[in-house]
Amino acid sequence: MITKGQKINDRYEIIRSIGEGGMANVYLGYDTILDRNVAIKILRGDLSNDEKFVRRFQREALSASSLAHPNIVEVYDVGEDNGLYYIVMEYIEGKTLKQLLKKRGSLTLSEAIDIMLQLTDGMAHAHDAYIIHRDLKPQNVMIKDDGQIKITDFGIAMALNSTQLTQTNSVMGSVHYLPPEQASGKGCTTRSDIYSMGIIFYELLSGSLPFKGDNAVEIALKHMRDPLPSLREDNPAIPQSIENIILKATAKNPKNRYDTVKSMHLDLLTALDDERMNEEPYKYKYPEHEYEKKSKIKDMSSSDDDTASIKIQENNDEEDMIIATKIEDNTGKKTNIVIIVLTVIFSLLVIALVVVFFVLPETNSPKPVTVPSCVGLKVSDCEKKLQKVGLEVETTIKTEESDEIEKNRVIRTDPEEGRSVKEGTVVTIYKSAGEEVYIIEDYTGKNYIEIQTILETNYGLEVTIEKKDIENTDDKEYDEQEIIGQSLAAGSEVKEGDKITLFIPNIMDKFPDMNAEGWTISDVEAFASKYQLNLSVQYQETTEYEEGKVISQSRAVGSNIYKGTSLRIVVAKKPEEKPEEKPSEKPGDGTGDKDNNTSDNNTSGNS
Repeated sequence: MITKGQKINDRYEIIRSIGEGGMANVYLGYDTILDRNVAIKILRGDLSNDEKFVRRFQREALSASSLAHPNIVEVYDVGEDNGLYYIVMEYIEGKTLKQLLKKRGSLTLSEAIDIMLQLTDGMAHAHDAYIIHRDLKPQNVMIKDDGQIKITDFGIAMALNSTQLTQTNSVMGSVHYLPPEQASGKGCTTRSDIYSMGIIFYELLSGSLPFKGDNAVEIALKHMRDPLPSLREDNPAIPQSIENIILKATAKNPKNRYDTVKSMHLDLLTALDDERMNEEPYKYKYPEHEYEKKSKIKDMSSSDDDTASIKIQENNDEEDMIIATKIEDNTGKKTNIVIIVLTVIFSLLVIALVVVFFVLPETNSPKPVTVPSCVGLKVSDCEKKLQKVGLEVETTIKTEESDEIEKNRVIRTDPEEGRSVKEGTVVTIYKSAGEEVYIIEDYTGKNYIEIQTILETNYGLEVTIEKKDIENTDDKEYDEQEIIGQSLAAGSEVKEGDKITLFIPNIMDKFPDMNAEGWTISDVEAFASKYQLNLSVQYQETTEYEEGKVISQSRAVGSNIYKGTSLRIVVAKKPEEKPEEKPSEKPGDGTGDKDNNTSDNNTSGNS
């Protein structure tokens, strides 16, 4: 049982649960070492007892942690703590594509294409790293408020066992996107992920799933045999080029799909070009149900005479064939001649096959050559060097960043130097683009912890955090972790190892409750002098408070104190006493003169 405040591996503190799944629960956690929020996925207790499952989970999770792409959730850590198997990932503030679809229904064409371009770009990176997702679905794709998507759950889907197709609820979310070959137990390839992405694209545009059923098995069977419903029948505004991409991605036969996710990505980039909008519907090159093998046996009845029947049943990937040969054996002599002739023919065929497949290739095969070193050479010099030993050069020269090789000089070749390859092999040249340069953005108003992590982890910059006094004349309230300035202006170019300083507000303290604590005006004046506040005082006549005590303050209790902040207080003042009215004096009674004389005498005496 995971509880709030519990620490995983004495480092990751659990804050709250943010999701539950069939295999694992996800929690918002806090990394106490790197001072950042993280998402922690912890395997359910019943799965943690399966040793085989745990081994596969750890292996695939570690593979996923090697992926680094803007559209893939970054995996920070994988481990085990007292029987709890966990994966620590970057925490994404946003919603899943499934939640977005429930709220919006279908998306616009431009929105759907933008999401699919990001999805295919991220999956192309994963496939290049030899990682197959195997459980792509909208529930495993996060979308941030700015529209950026993040693919999650790498590795866990790959550890699923084959019996989960019958486990109802835990697999129902996945079976809607399940490729036919995976449903039939034939295993997965990169084209399996392409099928799932085609179904996701269909759902983004239509707002519904193409195949539905009462249970997982029924839905899986529809994926294997039923054609995909046409999007254009319900929405003719969708271009044929878009439907063609979906048709190609969701072909039953993997041979009819895109060869790579990269090909699907490139197709999406040009799908809305004028010359493609009304292209012909996509036609499948291979039979759609080629992967289904059928067995057909043709019975042959034997006759009353000496007739022998031989049946040979053979299953083939291209088609199911039945070879039936009937040999009439009227006499033993005829049977022997036929057998001898067939044996000779068969022997000649075997010899011919050996010559064709083994002897001739050895005779005509190109001689092996060693790829020469081109590191540091000009591209033109490298081309000459490769061609001199009998190698072909790829016409497109690829570029990579390098802080070691001079710009426009060769970094490496593919195949790499020293490799033994056949004469005529095509070699790709990679040239240096120079040291990788990054553009600084305006980070004002953002959380310094998040920006510091990005700049240090992704770009290798040296980040310094400094507090800075604020002349807070506009009375704006700043957060303690808010960036208020930076040493490098937005648009500046930096490279790995460069330094940048991020400034955060120098928040001195919090405003106290001056009234409840019985502050006097002298206390406030000393306080304002200490923190360099702009103090203004108002007085209010009252008998409820002791004279000179603070009645109220303009700054909220507990709010941040900044240098130059204005503070207004109201101080209690004793009401003035009104003089009593004396009886009016009669003229000429001498009373007034007597008093005056007395006063004069007193004054004189005092002086």
